[in-house]
Amino acid sequence: MDIPRSLSRAARNAVETSALLRDAPRPTTQKKAQLRRYEVSTLMKNGDVVQTRHIAPALPMFEDAFCAFTRGSLVETEFGPMAIEDLLPGDTVLTQNGTSETVLWKGSVTLIPGREDFRGRTRPLTRIMADTFGMQKPMSGVIAGPAARLLGTPTHLRHLHGDDQVLTPIHEFQDGMSVIETLPPTPIELFHICLKRHAVIRVDGLQFESYHPGVNAIRMVSQSLKSIYLNLFAHIDTLNDFGPLALPRAGDGEMDAITA
Repeated sequence: MDIPRSLSRAARNAVETSALLRDAPRPTTQKKAQLRRYEVSTLMKNGDVVQTRHIAPALPMFEDAFCAFTRGSLVETEFGPMAIEDLLPGDTVLTQNGTSETVLWKGSVTLIPGREDFRGRTRPLTRIMADTFGMQKPMSGVIAGPAARLLGTPTHLRHLHGDDQVLTPIHEFQDGMSVIETLPPTPIELFHICLKRHAVIRVDGLQFESYHPGVNAIRMVSQSLKSIYLNLFAHIDTLNDFGPLALPRAGDGEMDAITA
C-alpha cells in the first residue's frame, strides 16, 4: 500500500530533524540546550490532517510557536466558542474583521513554567482577572501563555505607539493587581494555532493574535536550527509562506514592520 504524500513528508521531516540535531555543532564552552517534545497537527493541501511529534531545542524561537493559550481557553468559531484543545486543523475561527479563517496548524507543548531552563530562565504565565479590559473582557479569569500577544497598548508603552493598534506581549500588561504573573510548579499544556494568514482572533473575549514568527524571528540562527524550525510546519516550505503581519507588533524594544 502506498504511503500518502502528506504522511511521507511528515515522516521525512521527523527524520531530518533527528539528523540535524545529531549533526548540529555543540559549543564546548556553553551548557547544552535542553530538548523538548512538541506535538503538531497539520492540515495538508490534500485535505489530510497529519499529527506528528517533534523533539527540538527548548529555545524561545521554538516554544513561542506553542505557548500562547492554556487548556480550556475558548476560541470563537462560527459555531460558537470552542476549547483550544478541541480545535482541529480544518476548523474555522472568527477573526477581528468578521471573516472566518481555516486553522491550518495547531501545536502543543507541556512545560513547567516555574522550572528554570539551561540559562536560568523561566516561562511565566499571565493571569487576567474577569472584566479587566471592560465588561466581559475577559468573561472569566484567563491564564495566557508567555507567547501570547494581545491587541492593545499598556499605559507605559503609549509614548511609543500612541493610539496605533499594536500586538503587545501579554506580560507587558501585568500590573500586580488584575493582571499578574503566575509560575505553577506543575506541568501545564499550552497551545497555539496558525491560520492561512496572520490575524487577530477572539479568545475568552479578548483579542489575541494567531501564530506568526515575526519578521526577525530566525535571522540570526544557524541553518541547522532554521531547518529544524521549518520542519515543525509541514504546510509551508519557507518563512515567506507565513505571509505578512496583520498589524504591527511591539516587543524587545522594537517594532516589527508590516511586510508587503
